[in-house]
Amino acid sequence: MPSWTNATPTDPTTRGVLRPVTTGREAGLRRDLPVSPALEPFVERYWAVRWDRSGRGPFRSEVLPHPSVNLSLERGDRPRFGVELPAVLLHGVVGHRFTVDLTGRGRVVAAKFRPGGFTALTGVVVPRSTVRPVAPADLGEQGGQAAASGLDDALRVLSEDGSDEAVTARLDDALRPLAHEPDPAYRRLRDLLAAMVTDRALVRVEQVAELAGMSTRGLQRTFAAYVGLGPKAVLARYRLQDAVAAMDDGRVDDLAGLAASLGWFDQAHFSRDFRDVVGVTPTAYLADARARTTDAVDRPRSTPGP
Repeated sequence: MPSWTNATPTDPTTRGVLRPVTTGREAGLRRDLPVSPALEPFVERYWAVRWDRSGRGPFRSEVLPHPSVNLSLERGDRPRFGVELPAVLLHGVVGHRFTVDLTGRGRVVAAKFRPGGFTALTGVVVPRSTVRPVAPADLGEQGGQAAASGLDDALRVLSEDGSDEAVTARLDDALRPLAHEPDPAYRRLRDLLAAMVTDRALVRVEQVAELAGMSTRGLQRTFAAYVGLGPKAVLARYRLQDAVAAMDDGRVDDLAGLAASLGWFDQAHFSRDFRDVVGVTPTAYLADARARTTDAVDRPRSTPGP
């Protein structure tokens, strides 16, 4: 059995971040900001990042994202995603790795929704792979205007350089009135997605459908209604996150064994899928991870950003 399968799983707050140690050091990444109980069924966590690249080149931040909508409060000294800042932005589910070059000075505080959570909370389906300023209509028919006003207040606190905790408190205040009792279909989906993340033996859609007690077609309809990605793509995303985490943690000696353990029929198919989503081959990523580990051992530990 490959050694990585018995190792302690990577910290879930860094799951999906490519080169997490480097990103944490260069961009001051936080993914530990709590959510109020009323919103927990819909929002997984609040996260924050700030950077100052003055006099230095850009830093490329890359994430193999969860199939989730993010709502971000952003400020900076130059536009981002073609939008003048400060702004409140709505990010649709991304079907590939998410890459952004951090330049100049900036800061982001955001809500990461659970897969399907934004639609379950608001009734709104956000188009895939889009980033746009949020509008009241994006926050649902009831309470959307009040929530948008609350988000503007949170953005003001961000612009005044309030603490991450102060900004997320206002963000939580803005979203909390939208909370309601989740419908049964979403509750079942949430439980199913939790199993897909943690159970590494789930490698085929048929297994997921059997676990859900529904047909493959019914499973696909549920994912289309809430998540915005099909179950096959979501399952592959979670297993690729497992692969990346194992490489970053130094737990991989045999890529062929890793591929087989994660459900790929052969290493060639695994390499193709990995490259299509992550942007490099698993061989290249593993070599880079080993080099980063050696570099971290050889040089003094630096202090992460604020």
